[in-house]
Amino acid sequence: MTIQNEILIVEDEADLAALIADYAQASGFQSEIIANGAQALARLRVRVPQLIVLDLMLPGLDGLQLCREVRQFSQVPIIMVTAKVEEIDRLLGLEIGADDYLCKPFSPRELMARIKVILRRSETNLYEAKSAPNKAPAICINDKACNILLNQKTMDLTRTEFLLFKHFLQHPGQVFSRAQLLDYASQDSLDVTDRAIDSHIKNLRKKIALIIPDSNPIHAIYGLGYRFDGFDGPEDNEGK
Repeated sequence: MTIQNEILIVEDEADLAALIADYAQASGFQSEIIANGAQALARLRVRVPQLIVLDLMLPGLDGLQLCREVRQFSQVPIIMVTAKVEEIDRLLGLEIGADDYLCKPFSPRELMARIKVILRRSETNLYEAKSAPNKAPAICINDKACNILLNQKTMDLTRTEFLLFKHFLQHPGQVFSRAQLLDYASQDSLDVTDRAIDSHIKNLRKKIALIIPDSNPIHAIYGLGYRFDGFDGPEDNEGK
C-alpha cells in the first residue's frame, strides 16, 4: 500500500531529520522519521510512502543495502543524502536504484525542490502508463514476501495464486496442464483434483483485472490447460 503525500525520512542525525521533517510539512507533506535501517525496511514491507529520503550511513542496515532491499519489491522514489562526496559513492547509489543524490551539508530548500521534481516526473510516468494500455505493465516479484507488484500496486494474492502467477510470468507462451500447475503451486494444499486450478485461475484473473481492467493475460487452451500470453495476447480458445 502506497501512502500519498507521505515522505519517510531515514536519517540517524536527529537534528537534520527534524529539519527535513519541518520543511516537508511546510511543503504540504506528512513525514515519518526512522533512524535505523533495519527498522525502516520492516516498516516499508508493510507500508510504502510516496518518497524516501535515505541517509547512506545508518545503524542496523546501511543506506545502500536498504536501497537494494527496497528495490526488490517497490519502485518508490529514493533520494540519498550522505557525507560521502566521492564520485564512486554517488555512482554506486544511483546504480542500485536511487533516483537522486545530495551531499551533506545541503539546503533543505534544495531537497524539497528535488522532491517535487521527482514526484512530478513519477506522476507523468504514471499518466503515460495509463494513457498507453498496450504498453507492458511494470512487474516486480518479491519471493521473500510472496507478493507481486503490478504497475506499482501490490496484488492481494494467496500463496497458490502467487506461485501460479510467478510461474506464468517466468514461462510466457508455454502451455501447462491443470495437473502440472497443481503440482507446481499446490503441493502442500488440500486441493485433491486438478480442476481446483480453474478456481485459482479465475480468482487470479479477477485480481489482475482490478489493476489492469479488461485484461485477460491467462488463456485457456482447449484440451490442454492454460497459457500466459502477456497483457496483449490472443483470446482464449476455451472460453472464460
